[in-house]
Amino acid sequence: MKIYETKDIRNLSLLGNAGLGKTTLAEAMLFEGGVINRRGEVSQKNTVSDYHEIEHERQGSVFSTVLYTEWLGKKLNIIDTPGADDFVGGVISALHVTDTGLLLLNAQHGVETGTEIIWRHAERMHKPIVFVVNQLDHDKANFEKAFEDAKQSFGNKVTLVQYPINPGPDFNAVIDVLLMKMYKWGPNGGEPTITEIPDSEKEKAAEYHNILVEAAAENDETLMEIFFEKGSLSEDEMRQGIRVGLRTRGLFPVFCVSAKKDMGVRRLMQFLGNVTPAPNDMPAPKNKDGKEIKCDPSGKTSLFIFKNSIEQHLGDVLFFKVMSGELTEGMDLINTNKQGKERVSQLYAVAGKNREKVEKFVAGDIGATVKLKETKTNHTLNEKGEDWTFPAMVFPNPKFRIAIKAVDEADDEKLGEVLHRMNAQDPTVILEYSKELKQLILHGQGEFHLNTVKWHLENIHKIQVQFIAPKIPYRETITKAAPADYRHKKQSGGAGQFGEVHLVIEPHEEGKPEPSKYKFGEKELAVNIRGKEEIPLPWGGKLVFYNCIVGGVIDARFLPAILKGIMEKMEQGPLTGSYARDIRVCVYDGKMHAVDSNEISFRLAGAKAFSAAFKIAGPKILEPIYNVEVLVPSDRMGDVMSDLQGRRAMIEGMSSEKGFEKLKVRVPLAEMGKYSTALSSLTNGRATFTMSFAEYASVPHEIQEGLLKAYSEEEEE
Repeated sequence: MKIYETKDIRNLSLLGNAGLGKTTLAEAMLFEGGVINRRGEVSQKNTVSDYHEIEHERQGSVFSTVLYTEWLGKKLNIIDTPGADDFVGGVISALHVTDTGLLLLNAQHGVETGTEIIWRHAERMHKPIVFVVNQLDHDKANFEKAFEDAKQSFGNKVTLVQYPINPGPDFNAVIDVLLMKMYKWGPNGGEPTITEIPDSEKEKAAEYHNILVEAAAENDETLMEIFFEKGSLSEDEMRQGIRVGLRTRGLFPVFCVSAKKDMGVRRLMQFLGNVTPAPNDMPAPKNKDGKEIKCDPSGKTSLFIFKNSIEQHLGDVLFFKVMSGELTEGMDLINTNKQGKERVSQLYAVAGKNREKVEKFVAGDIGATVKLKETKTNHTLNEKGEDWTFPAMVFPNPKFRIAIKAVDEADDEKLGEVLHRMNAQDPTVILEYSKELKQLILHGQGEFHLNTVKWHLENIHKIQVQFIAPKIPYRETITKAAPADYRHKKQSGGAGQFGEVHLVIEPHEEGKPEPSKYKFGEKELAVNIRGKEEIPLPWGGKLVFYNCIVGGVIDARFLPAILKGIMEKMEQGPLTGSYARDIRVCVYDGKMHAVDSNEISFRLAGAKAFSAAFKIAGPKILEPIYNVEVLVPSDRMGDVMSDLQGRRAMIEGMSSEKGFEKLKVRVPLAEMGKYSTALSSLTNGRATFTMSFAEYASVPHEIQEGLLKAYSEEEEE
């Protein structure tokens, strides 16, 4: 394979809803470029992309697949992405390293379930988009509706470059209004016959040509002047205007294909090679320090790792984009995330599971390597002498959580290792061991996402696992002050144990005056602060510990033991065993014994006194509340709001956003179980949501009573 210069490289993401034919289009592009000698079919399980066992079983993309093809002196790097929103990680990583998105539309249905969601990701990352209307050979193809849907959803910058003459089962021709020619194919597709536009289509073609000319001129002041002067643009001038419009997202061209019949694919590839931006045409990315790193082959060598995959016979395969310089076999680079040296001993151009060894990659190219020691996704590798690091890709917060355990406890260690490797492959699969809940929690983008993880564990790694409803990380606190004392006394021959602690607990609030006097019934209690310790708690909130001992009734050396006993009860709250928070404690009196007092005595006395006071201090269970933003089609707003209200949601705001309604709500985490599945069902998959932790808030009284009863029964068991 030849070494391509930066200017001759095009990096493309294949985007779109599931079932649009992305994998089939990729297959046609590789076939036309000579990378493969026959086109596979998804139904036959023999495509270059979608080559994993689970993708064969489900006949759809689960992973993003890196591919390449060659056409007319250009190298087209293509990343075929999954269509289901559960596998959004593949879309994000693909958009991060590519320069143009090919967003497929279904000629039958137009803008579908996931199209708007993927568009928003591309818009946020400011990526050029080329629309490709596929399946024009379907008997229900309706190109006009698909095009109007796209304009309505994404604006008037969506501009025709091609339109079909005869969509439907007999589809075999398009009018190209950029070249003002008709392209026609035989039954096997491939190379078209290019002819003049028939008289019956000339008026329509001229109308669309003029619209395209105006759209191209609008993106370049010089072209606009030429347009006003001459009333038109040459073919090269139009390409220049479209090129600028693509780069600035001022124009979104529309092409027509039947990927299954290989019709329109060659012309699309020609356009991609001639008009879409090369890597060095795009704005230079910035490193973590905000410095622009130009995509310059003469610069220092730098790679960004955007994906890794575990492949049979090869092990870890790491996929990279050359951000700067040139990469050759045998180069030693520095991992700036780990500060370790890595030797890049082998380089591959990748087309799915097919790999071709190459000697060199230049800035802007995408490739793969193997057998690196510590390098993972999101890491930067640099030539010695440069210490820049590129920011990590940002993935959406998890939307679904489940507890997981191995059926056979002997598999526990293996389960942890495999899940960590799966996280390296897909950073949206997040593993967390909760010491608090005593559960291994798996976080992901949806129920389907985590069921796919389960499939891999059981079918590939042969680990049988159970999914269990995850517990909720409640918190415990108090609402009023309360006193308590406890004497720990134990005598069993020889030295005994003795410690007595008197304390007051009360709620901690930032800015609250220091304690000086308490009143409980008719009794007043004055305290004199001799020492104070503020302890930020790892699980949120604070414990403030006051030493108010006078007269030496408890030796100062026993105070850390009392604090330790209190902390033990904070870690396992008296109500439900959940973490306690936001409490201050005044230890003001007690007794000790010259011989029998020791640290364990005061630790136990402190814990018991704290627990006794907690139970009479207006104890309260707090639950985690999440900020949730839901983007929902207007026609499904009522159903979604009703469902949220049934989940104890507090609606904080509503706004409109490009045909969608945005709901801002606060919802208890306890009510968000399987919400992603429910929302998909309510909206036919058209809605999406994000969630992030907001705060802890008191649970309603009836729920607290239920939690107390459940904990009591669990303790009895």
